[in-house]
Amino acid sequence: MIRITDTIAIDERELDERFVRSSGPGGQNVNKVSTAVELRFNVAQSSLPDDVKERLVTVAGSKMTADGVLLIDSREHRTQSMNREAAVIRLVALLQLAARRPKTRRKTKPGKGARERRLESKKRRSDIKSQRRKSWD
Repeated sequence: MIRITDTIAIDERELDERFVRSSGPGGQNVNKVSTAVELRFNVAQSSLPDDVKERLVTVAGSKMTADGVLLIDSREHRTQSMNREAAVIRLVALLQLAARRPKTRRKTKPGKGARERRLESKKRRSDIKSQRRKSWD
């Protein structure tokens, strides 16, 4: 089990890992060993609560495929195990971000001082513009 928050955890069996050849440094090793990790997480079929799933789709953005699979690619390290760990850490970070409920906005009215300042600035601007006009006296 991968713990996301105190109340949310996902089973490791919900993750699908594929290993591909990585680009970048590594010498001859880079052509022989598949060290890059492609982590797939099917959001629609996961055990996450529905509200977290919805927020995850918006938070993930371009990392989501058309069929609702979250795709995380990690190829920053030279070993498969470190790339796997980095991919899981990024997945947990995304899930923690999606698990946070956004604050509900409470309607507020501007105070009396703010209204007066706004009207005063409008009056000043009006005076400036009226002075630009030609007087036809």
